[in-house]
Amino acid sequence: MTVVTRFAPSPTGFLHIGGARTALFNWLYAKHHGGRFRLRIEDTDRARSTDEAMDAIIAGLRWLGLDWDGDVVSQFSRAAHHTEAAERLLADGKAYRCYCTPEELAEMREHAKKSGRSMLYDGRWRDRDPAEAPPGVDPVIRFTAPREGETVIRDHVQGEVRVASDQLDDMVLLRADGTATYMLAVVVDDHDMGITHVIRGDDHLTNAFRQTQLYHALGWEPPAFAHIPLIHGSDGAKLSKRHGALAVEAYREMGYLPEALCNYLLRLGWSHGDDEIIGIEQAIRWFDLDGVGRAPARFDLAKLSNLNGHYLRLADDERLTRLILPRLAETLDGKLAEDAPSRIEKGMPGLKERAKTVTELTENAMFYARKRPQPLTEKAARVLDGEARRRLGRLRRSLAAIGRWNAEAVEATTRGLAQEEQIALGKIAQPLRAALSGATVSPGIFDVMVVLGKEETLGRLDDVVDRA
Repeated sequence: MTVVTRFAPSPTGFLHIGGARTALFNWLYAKHHGGRFRLRIEDTDRARSTDEAMDAIIAGLRWLGLDWDGDVVSQFSRAAHHTEAAERLLADGKAYRCYCTPEELAEMREHAKKSGRSMLYDGRWRDRDPAEAPPGVDPVIRFTAPREGETVIRDHVQGEVRVASDQLDDMVLLRADGTATYMLAVVVDDHDMGITHVIRGDDHLTNAFRQTQLYHALGWEPPAFAHIPLIHGSDGAKLSKRHGALAVEAYREMGYLPEALCNYLLRLGWSHGDDEIIGIEQAIRWFDLDGVGRAPARFDLAKLSNLNGHYLRLADDERLTRLILPRLAETLDGKLAEDAPSRIEKGMPGLKERAKTVTELTENAMFYARKRPQPLTEKAARVLDGEARRRLGRLRRSLAAIGRWNAEAVEATTRGLAQEEQIALGKIAQPLRAALSGATVSPGIFDVMVVLGKEETLGRLDDVVDRA
């Protein structure tokens, strides 16, 4: 059997973190077993579905590297198949037309509530003659659900789960306007697409019982189910925006790398021993459903940031330069120094050691990108007092005499001045850092001088030295 999984989001909102994890688990399971991963957009809710949301979902999956097999399937385009299945159930006596008005249903639920009984639909049209139908009421089509026994699901995560038949009512298959409900559409689409494994959040577990009944009624083999626990916030509460329940695009804008986000999502509810850093190829080799736990995972933005810092340090310098240049250009209104791209790429090894996100990396690289004169932070300005500026003037003259500009030469020259003036190296190195970076924190200052080059270094010193 070829494993076929799917991700089936509704285009009523963007791709959020929980959906991204569901997509990742389905993608990894298919890849691990040499199978196929399909993408279906469940766009039957025409009033709430938008092209913008669909485009964002697709863009988010592509950014994460979760490619799919075949074309994207639109659930709405398959409406005729859903209707055909419902009509077949009608013909087989496994569904019926219900002529209840909305007012009758409301009254039925209210009466049941007052009587302390179940508010499930009571099946009042299950055995009635359609000839008794009131005029002017368009019927819905309801499933004739089993009333005896129980439905059993052997879930790959939850284990064996059972529900008594009297806990499930005769659900609506087709609405009065002829459109299919979610329950019917999902079953028909999963069957027609050859889906073998349905991996989704455990909030769908109750749906699985109803869908299993439909599979059996239609004479089809149900897929294997795996209902994964939902993601909670770091405090154990339901995940919300304050915890990080944001669209995937937001994490991209916040400066997270897709490989870091995938690694983090993988570890939300799945484990492989004590391994934390798991690249995508390793994840494909290791991933299986027996590693998924039953307890809700807790989302921790600080852990994601730390993991992202690890992946930043591993990332190619040219790639990181391409990522931050547009951000720098936007911040500086396009006024980048002519040598900014080459400087940043050359200085990237030192820059990325101090950053956890692309956003931080952009901020750290700002002093390489700006044109002269370099603005000073408040702390940097305090460091550059009169005596510091005079020392930098003397250092500038010594640096100008260097023939071969490299880290060894500039460090030796700086240390030589410190020894000559009988001061600690920091007394000259910290003002030097302030003058060249505009701040009191930067990569190693001698490496910075090499990245800037002799002409730019001397020019930045000229901007701050006291010529008196």
